[in-house]
Amino acid sequence: MSGLHKCSSILVTGASRGIGLHLVETLMKSKPRPGKVIAAARDRSRAKELNRLAESHPDLYIVTLDVTNKDDIKAAFKEVESLVGDKGLNCLVNNAGIKLDSTLNEVTAEEMMKNFEVNTVSPLMVTKAFLPLLRKAAKQGTGMGIHRAAIVNVSSMLASIQLNWGEGTKEKWYPYHVSKTALNMVTRCLSSDLLGEGILCMSLCPGWVKTDMGGPQAQLTKEESIDNILKLISNLSEKDNGGFLNHTGETLPW
Repeated sequence: MSGLHKCSSILVTGASRGIGLHLVETLMKSKPRPGKVIAAARDRSRAKELNRLAESHPDLYIVTLDVTNKDDIKAAFKEVESLVGDKGLNCLVNNAGIKLDSTLNEVTAEEMMKNFEVNTVSPLMVTKAFLPLLRKAAKQGTGMGIHRAAIVNVSSMLASIQLNWGEGTKEKWYPYHVSKTALNMVTRCLSSDLLGEGILCMSLCPGWVKTDMGGPQAQLTKEESIDNILKLISNLSEKDNGGFLNHTGETLPW
């Protein structure tokens, strides 16, 4: 995790449970680690494990952030701005998401719109709101990566059109598949728009992980996934801008 010590600040959304929580937990155990780890939770009063972690780590900061709420985004920006100061924000991990498993016979317009709102629109709106802080950080370095400014959008292998084609593929969950595929296009657009400012943006598939969302039948433990994710994030560079990678760094087909 060689790059972590060069990262002054990292913000993880959806950090009250699952991959987001374990990512923050592992960061707090890491040596070296970013100077400021900022965990965003939709409802801090219900984030018991995250609150306990913060009690024993004074360099862990919790902010309230419902990624679908404009007022929350504005308030979280102000709070993070006060924490990072003139150094800006080095890394934004857009992890907050939901998974609605509706198949063709079950899917509704409301489910499609809800998954799209949380998994696609909200990462874009959160990124847009925090761009001033990412730009501050980008001005203080060269190259690309978390030592300067990076946006990591947590996607899924289920977003890949190529991998989810044909009779042998798994049952299609329309809301989730489509929202994550659209998130990948958000990544591609951001990576192009922000290239000239030195801000990296990439999509990351954490793998099928044993969490509340992934279920007990998943292939990876949280530890296996997160250890690889942190190694990958730590070593992001220009070659990864606009990329779609899995937790081991393998390029996934769009």
